[in-house]
Amino acid sequence: MNGTASESATTAPSGASAIRALGLGEAAAGLLAAIDRMGPAFAERAFRHDAEASFPAENYQDLRQAGFLKLCVPKRHGGLGADYRTYMLVSQRIGFWCATTANTFNMHVANSLWTAGLVDELDLSAEERAAHEARRALHYGRMVDGAVYAQPFSEASSAAAGVSPFGTMASRVEGGYRLNGRKIFASLSGAADYYGVLCTEAKGEGAASRRDTMFMAVPANAEGLSIVGDWDPLGMRGTVSRTLLLEDVPVPDEAQLMPPGIYIQAATRWPHMFMTLTGTYLGLMQAAYEFTLRYLRGEVPGMPVKRRMYPTKQIAVAEMLVKLELAWAIWLRAVAEARLDPSAEERARALACQYTVMEHCNEVCRLAIRTCGGQSMLKSLPLERHYRDSRCGSLMLPWTAEICMDRLGHGALYRKGETDE
Repeated sequence: MNGTASESATTAPSGASAIRALGLGEAAAGLLAAIDRMGPAFAERAFRHDAEASFPAENYQDLRQAGFLKLCVPKRHGGLGADYRTYMLVSQRIGFWCATTANTFNMHVANSLWTAGLVDELDLSAEERAAHEARRALHYGRMVDGAVYAQPFSEASSAAAGVSPFGTMASRVEGGYRLNGRKIFASLSGAADYYGVLCTEAKGEGAASRRDTMFMAVPANAEGLSIVGDWDPLGMRGTVSRTLLLEDVPVPDEAQLMPPGIYIQAATRWPHMFMTLTGTYLGLMQAAYEFTLRYLRGEVPGMPVKRRMYPTKQIAVAEMLVKLELAWAIWLRAVAEARLDPSAEERARALACQYTVMEHCNEVCRLAIRTCGGQSMLKSLPLERHYRDSRCGSLMLPWTAEICMDRLGHGALYRKGETDE
């Protein structure tokens, strides 16, 4: 998994070693090889999409043609049937070549990853299972045909962090629902065919409850759905995450991606579902590290001067490698532990993994710029973009860096049910 880096004692973990660590096989290796064939074009296009804050549509066409839009759709529904572990490695590799493509691809994949084997492990009635199977067959069929699904999550409230109900409301009408609300940072806005909207079912009198969360696929051309606002952020500019407005949007019953109320059971019992963005940032971290090696070795086109002989640069590279190896180690362990009803220790490690990857990614990118020097600030090189993109990772809901640290500290000091009263 080393891309263009040459073999050396300071090479980061390889695809083969990661595949072995996660107990995967030739199918996963083939998927990573396919990403590497597309990857150089992704990396080249990233300059333009960053400058324009434009969506990488060409990358998605490449992914579509290679079958990756159906990556986590079960094989019985015509997909590739990739599981959680396989997806995480694929995400890491896409992130190595283009972080914004990996970021948005995560929003697409979640709509199949969350609703396939993960839901099958949860407690559903026979009626709920039958209804879910019929509805997801419809959505999976669209993905197999090449449709892109997004997943607008945030609402500028504590809902995305799992603290309060979503403010976007679903009101029951004959044959379906009507949705009203507002989603900010809606990645793939204007590029997706469907938006997997998390919302709260309105049940008349009484306070809204997280137990009534619904997961609905809203067509991009639905009446009452609009995309507003500009998109000119610090980093992750190619995600085009504008604001999604839903004003009395009609959706049929078959739009449900999960049965009513099941999302909260999934979020509670399968918490690693919220860790999937770490793959993007682990890939980005590795890209920054490997570019630094090539730069200092004089292997970057147009910059043939070698700078590897200076002790200060060797020490900086060593520090970068240590951070990268630490991130890989906790990431591989947390990914391997992803399952239904993990232990308290495994839940804590998932949060620690999220924090470590996101914060170390920015640290490695910071060191890369400092070590490569002034020319690394130029937009003709990728490092300044990597740095800006890396800073966004710790802000990603539902597990921001602050949320991770708060939950880790509280969980370490309080046993279940304990208070100070």
